[in-house]
Amino acid sequence: MLPDAMLKTVEAKKLLDSGKEYKINEVVQKVNLSRSAFYKYKDGIFPFHTMVKEKIITLSIYLQDQSGSLSKLLSMIAQTGANVLTINQTIPLQGRATITITIETAAMNSDVTILLNKIDSLESVVKVELIGSGA
Repeated sequence: MLPDAMLKTVEAKKLLDSGKEYKINEVVQKVNLSRSAFYKYKDGIFPFHTMVKEKIITLSIYLQDQSGSLSKLLSMIAQTGANVLTINQTIPLQGRATITITIETAAMNSDVTILLNKIDSLESVVKVELIGSGA
């Protein structure tokens, strides 16, 4: 169902990721694809197994308004191997701020449940909720 250019783009990306010293010109010639088609699709098409492996979660965290609390939270998330994609923070009201954070969990060295428990155990965290997940 996909156009040939998309399928060939996946093949070209596999060759580039193979570890051999290929250049884009060489790869697109091998798979019989134009450079412009490769650049058109390269950031939007991935093999299925790559998409299944990548997980994205969105958390809502109520954080006490203390110096360094957001820094500690982000540091702890980084230690798990998770990658912060977006972060939004409200202005602290009544000593609390709401943080909405979107995290890619594909490279995490632990389970998401463990991450949630670690976040919840931080002294400045009042509450943490998983508000969305997807691939």
